[in-house]
Amino acid sequence: MTETAPTADELRERLTQVRGEVAKAVVGQDAAVTSVIIGLLVRGHVLLEGVPGVAKTLLVRTLSAALDVQTSRVQFTPDLMPGDVTGSLVYDSTTGDFSFREGPVFTNLLLADEINRTPPKTQASLLEAMAERQVSVDGVARKLPDPFLVAATQNPVEYEGTYPLPEAQLDRFLLKVTLDLPERDQEIEVIRRHAQGFSPSDLAAAGVTPVASAEDVLAARRAVAAVQLSGEVAGYIVDLARATRQAPSFQLGVSPRGATALMNAAKAWAWLTGRDYVTPDDVKALVLPTLRHRVALTPEASMDGASAEDLLQSILSTTAVPR
Repeated sequence: MTETAPTADELRERLTQVRGEVAKAVVGQDAAVTSVIIGLLVRGHVLLEGVPGVAKTLLVRTLSAALDVQTSRVQFTPDLMPGDVTGSLVYDSTTGDFSFREGPVFTNLLLADEINRTPPKTQASLLEAMAERQVSVDGVARKLPDPFLVAATQNPVEYEGTYPLPEAQLDRFLLKVTLDLPERDQEIEVIRRHAQGFSPSDLAAAGVTPVASAEDVLAARRAVAAVQLSGEVAGYIVDLARATRQAPSFQLGVSPRGATALMNAAKAWAWLTGRDYVTPDDVKALVLPTLRHRVALTPEASMDGASAEDLLQSILSTTAVPR
C-alpha cells in the first residue's frame, strides 16, 4: 500500500517538533531555529551572527539531527581554498584521467562555520552554490541536492581576524539573525545542563531524535508556495523597500531582490502560524532579519551612533499599514 501524503497540519506539526528537539540541546534561541526552518521552506540561506560561545554551531548541528537530512561542516580559516568547499578535479594515476571529487557543499545543510574568517576569494566560492544550487568545475555544472541550505555563522565584524562579507554575498542570505547573550535564567539552565553531564558532541545522549525528513521539507515548501499574498500587502512590502532607498541615513537601500525575500519569508511565517494568507503583521515580524544586512548606513549616520535596526524600526513606524 502507498503511504498517504501528510496533510499541511501534519507537516506543520513536524516542523514545530523540530524546535522542541533543538531545545533539548540549545537554550533560548527559538528565533534562530525558526529562521533556519523558514530558510528551508523558501530555498533561502541564513547568516547567524553572535559573539563566540552563544551556541551558533551547536544550534545548526542540533537542527540537522532533528531534521534527518544530510549535513556537513566547513570550518572557514584564512588558509581555506575554494576547492576545499566546492570540490575539485583529482588525477587518477591508474587511469590517467581526472575525476571530480565532491566537496562538503554537496549536502542538504551546510554549516559554514565562521565564514568571515576566510579571505573573500574563498567566501565567493559559495556564491554560485547559494544562488544557482550548482557548482561549476572545469566548465561542467553539477547540481546540488534538494533541499540545500547554507547556514553560515560569523563573529561580529569588529572582532580581530575577520573579513567583512561583501554586499553581493550578504544579499544571497535570506535572513541575518543575531544571537544575543542569554538572559540570567537561561544561562543558569545552560550551567545546570552541563553540570548534569550534557555534552555538545553527543546529541543522541541529550535525546535529540529526527522528527522530520527532507521529503517533509519539500512537501511543506509546496504548501508555502500556495500561501496567498494580496495586492495591498504586496504594496506594503514595496513601500517599505522604497522607504529604505529614500532614507537619508542609508547610502544603500533594499533592492527588489530584498523585497522579494521579505515576501517569501512572510509567506513561510504565515504558513508556520497556521494561515494560508499573509498579513501586514507577518511582514513586520520578518523585516529586521530579512533587511538588516541589505542596507548600509552613511558614514555620518554611523558616526552618530545610528544602527540599521533602529532606522528600520523607524521606517516601520512611519510607513502606512494596509487594513
